[in-house]
Amino acid sequence: MKEGQKAHFVGIGGIGMSALAQLLAHDGVIVSGSDRDAGPTTELLESKGIHVHIGHAAENIPEDCDALIYSDAVPAENAERSVAAERGIPQFSYFEMLGKVSEGRRTIAVSGTHGKTTTTGMLAKILIDAGAKPTVIVGSIVKDFGSNYVAGDSGLFVVEACEYHDHLLELSPEVLVINNLEWDHTDWFPSLAALQDTFRKAVAKVPSQGVIVTDTENQTIAPLLESAQARIVDYVREPAFELQLIGTFNQSNAKAAAAAARAVMPELSDEAIATSLASFHGTWRRFEYKGETKEDAVVYDDYAHHPTAIKETLKAARAQAKGKLIVAFHPHLYSRTRDLLNEFTSAFVDADEVVFAPIYAAREADDGSISSEILAERVSASGVPAQALGTFDEIAGYLKMHAGKGDMIITMGAGDIYKVADQLVA
Repeated sequence: MKEGQKAHFVGIGGIGMSALAQLLAHDGVIVSGSDRDAGPTTELLESKGIHVHIGHAAENIPEDCDALIYSDAVPAENAERSVAAERGIPQFSYFEMLGKVSEGRRTIAVSGTHGKTTTTGMLAKILIDAGAKPTVIVGSIVKDFGSNYVAGDSGLFVVEACEYHDHLLELSPEVLVINNLEWDHTDWFPSLAALQDTFRKAVAKVPSQGVIVTDTENQTIAPLLESAQARIVDYVREPAFELQLIGTFNQSNAKAAAAAARAVMPELSDEAIATSLASFHGTWRRFEYKGETKEDAVVYDDYAHHPTAIKETLKAARAQAKGKLIVAFHPHLYSRTRDLLNEFTSAFVDADEVVFAPIYAAREADDGSISSEILAERVSASGVPAQALGTFDEIAGYLKMHAGKGDMIITMGAGDIYKVADQLVA
């Protein structure tokens, strides 16, 4: 879009949407937006001079609007999208517009099932510290930047890329990072093979002068590399790094970030990469320390919502916890909870107790086949005490009663369970 044109974002509070809004505003586009609720990202946008309407209404769309950009969570019958259709305003999904924005830039896309956000933040910090001045869009608020967006002027574009709805294929990266690969987004991908097919296409799109950074021994990734014309770099060969972040999974994230940085800047020294990674402070909602309760229990919040991410995060937390480890988990999507139920059942093995919030429906309708109660029963039967509670207030009250000095509480999930953590330490 050109300077002076008007873009209206529906669902602007989304983590990717809010970053793209900042990018267009930086480029001189007149940006407005709306969302159902206020939150950290809408507050961030307001602080940067981008007005956000809370609630969706036709009158939110500015006169002479040149483009409407919508989140995947916003249906076509949304009031603002409906009016835009009547007025003939071009509409673009978030990733469609992101693909257009990335055209003409040297794009480094970070993909995979786990660790995309942290890897993107680490990579961005390495390049920024090295003076590369990249533009950055990341799927969380990075503590080191105080934002999910960094303005750059070098032509380098570091972006977190999601495979859902094949959005990854909207991008044409020079460097493609694939951290790992497991079956996820089960409402879109009916099988692991279907997910792999999308990544196979993404691998084939990287040009011959480009680079694919991945774990070449990963059994779900290795077969996809046969379609590659680009050079392949195995990030596992990178050395271990001293980090402020816990867990072996963050070592893998750091190695992927380091290998991607070297692909863009071969002159980078080992010392420069190590120094940058050692001072990386992490991102919002990734094992984020929130404070302590009045009962002296420590509280953390984490975005993990896939069984593997839950299991690895709790394994690392168990090593740090001095007392009981109590988890408040917010399942994300009926389809994911149902299709990965067996994996969820064994994911909480390192917890002393689990409390489940009602499933976060997001874009889905409840067909009655799965519930938090069913998940709690399965986890309890596996040997970890678990129960389902109906509201965040009930969960917060329960945690205050059952977690004391030396215990660790982790609120976990892709929804808004972080509000329970905020309530506990308020």
